[in-house]
Amino acid sequence: MFWLKKWRRSRIANRQFPDRWLAIIEKNVRIYNRLATWDKEELLRHILVFIAEKRFEGCGGLEITEEMKIIIAALGCMLILHRRTDYYPGLSTILVYPNAFVANRAEFLPGGVIAEGPQVLLGESHQTGVVILSWDDVKHDAADAAGGRNVVFHEFAHQIDITYGRGDSSSVLENNANFLAWAAVLQKNYERLRQAAAQNQPAFLDKYGAIDPAEFFAVATEFFFQKPKELKQSHPDLYNEMKNFYNQDPANI
Repeated sequence: MFWLKKWRRSRIANRQFPDRWLAIIEKNVRIYNRLATWDKEELLRHILVFIAEKRFEGCGGLEITEEMKIIIAALGCMLILHRRTDYYPGLSTILVYPNAFVANRAEFLPGGVIAEGPQVLLGESHQTGVVILSWDDVKHDAADAAGGRNVVFHEFAHQIDITYGRGDSSSVLENNANFLAWAAVLQKNYERLRQAAAQNQPAFLDKYGAIDPAEFFAVATEFFFQKPKELKQSHPDLYNEMKNFYNQDPANI
């Protein structure tokens, strides 16, 4: 029942945050150190709930440590800061490999041809309740707050995309006029990136986002949090819509 889940989460969120967990975050998650005091406090409450509800499993011989859980949870919860959230309701398990992993992926080619084969991946997000991450890349991205790439932000953005209407929405999705503006801006910038990729022209955003709108949203999320000032300058309309969606303004931190 919803009220029981809400009560249980409130009890968890109000627990004392362990000092050793905080030390891990302050040392390894650089974006955390840029936050205002009240944002840090909210984030820590979210982390407590996230860790209580999600299951972590090591793959490829990796043994899950407390450090891994805390860093992944801190980055994942950055995306739900200031949002009405149900803590990624479609997500139950985070699988963690020691480094990049190989998975079979289908690639859609011109003429309706589908080619399937192994690809080296840093992360994957599934509608079946699973996110897969490369630990080497998670830790590297957490330490490089301005690098533009963050595999946790990318894959958890996919989870938010998957869970529209199931508790992880925000005000931009509740008002039809706002949603239409949001969709128009994302579509315009997605087409801009697709054109740059097709013509082999330089682009500020990672051209991986030109694959499809879902990948564009995930890439835009990475840049919004990792390179906010640069995104605001190069894509001001996109930055503004992302700011409204995430209820955060990282360019002004």
